[in-house]
Amino acid sequence: MPAAPPSNGALGVVKGEAVPPRRRFGRDALTLALAAVLGSAVTFGAVEFADGTRDTGAATASTSVAGPAPAVGPTDWTTVAGKAAPSVVAIQVTGAGGGDQGSGVVWDAKGDIVTNNHVVSGQGAGAKIQVRIGAQDTYSATIVGTDPGTDLAVIRLDNPPSTLTPIQRGDSNTLKVGDPVMALGNPLGLSGTVTTGIVSALDRPVTTSQVPTPSTVPMSDMMGGQSAAPVVTAAIQTNAAINPGNSGGALVDAAGRLVGINSAIASLGGSGAGSQSGNIGIGFAIPVHEVTSIVDQLISTGHASVAYLGISTTDASLTQGAAQISGAGVGSVAAGSPAASAGLKEGDLITALNGVPVDGATSLVGRIRGQQPNQQVTLTIHRGGQIQDVHVTLQPKPAN
Repeated sequence: MPAAPPSNGALGVVKGEAVPPRRRFGRDALTLALAAVLGSAVTFGAVEFADGTRDTGAATASTSVAGPAPAVGPTDWTTVAGKAAPSVVAIQVTGAGGGDQGSGVVWDAKGDIVTNNHVVSGQGAGAKIQVRIGAQDTYSATIVGTDPGTDLAVIRLDNPPSTLTPIQRGDSNTLKVGDPVMALGNPLGLSGTVTTGIVSALDRPVTTSQVPTPSTVPMSDMMGGQSAAPVVTAAIQTNAAINPGNSGGALVDAAGRLVGINSAIASLGGSGAGSQSGNIGIGFAIPVHEVTSIVDQLISTGHASVAYLGISTTDASLTQGAAQISGAGVGSVAAGSPAASAGLKEGDLITALNGVPVDGATSLVGRIRGQQPNQQVTLTIHRGGQIQDVHVTLQPKPAN
């Protein structure tokens, strides 16, 4: 039976909860906090869906999905920026509660724009959405659909121009640690900003909203039904500078093709003077393969169906020889769920999904959310001192 580890949670997981904007950081707390990059900073254990930045600017051309970027010689960043910039836009949302600003990516010639849910949802129903393309052209837009669970949204220009340049999509599944990338958006009101870096890590479990405890994922998140569960993403981590205002902007490869939607940053948190906030070289993007799956559904139906496994789970570990093995401990298993059909049992320790390590509950949620309904996955589990692979066909997450 897996034993619960200390309450610091799964290794490599960044967590937080929503807090008011412009909170200061203390010199005593060198703790990692996560900020949705819409406009401000966060304290330890907090995510801020803030406002107050502006956008304009751009990204690339054509909706075809391309292969991996060729790695020949040094990257020509001038060419990359010129190709990607026309497809990144500025989004301003105004409502009774004030205003929010972020970035977006032109998805198709019909005027569909992809952004983060937290960019467009913070001002409630009836909010006014404006999109700026380039330096001056501004268009009204309406929400096509949102998916809070993945923090993705699609808005549509009411009268799209014929000159729209949809972004060309790359393949996030072919990315490797060390690959060059560029982030495009409108941080701190500085429109058309581009920054460069590398892929620092892949499949990084990132939590960007409140969680009940550091080590427990709510049953509703893995079991289906209405949920206030955290937004968990198996994200692309990059050291390309991502700052407030970059939410919904593009992360592109060395060929200028979209590989992720920028969504969050990590900051040194705390309270009081003498603290640090903003970019510290740890930014996160939602991989384009997950974005495409959700966005296609939002455009088609206005809502998205995501995969679910059908368990509740906690961070857990077991000792094997001199080593301690961390994973996601299985708690309740829903009757008739994919997990039940595959034979998962309470007390199992899940340590990998499709061969990719799972080191905790949040890590497992991120991996599941990166899959599609009706897709088969292989879970590596420890049970009764034995290791075995279990094949599970995921189902659409139930509405209730």
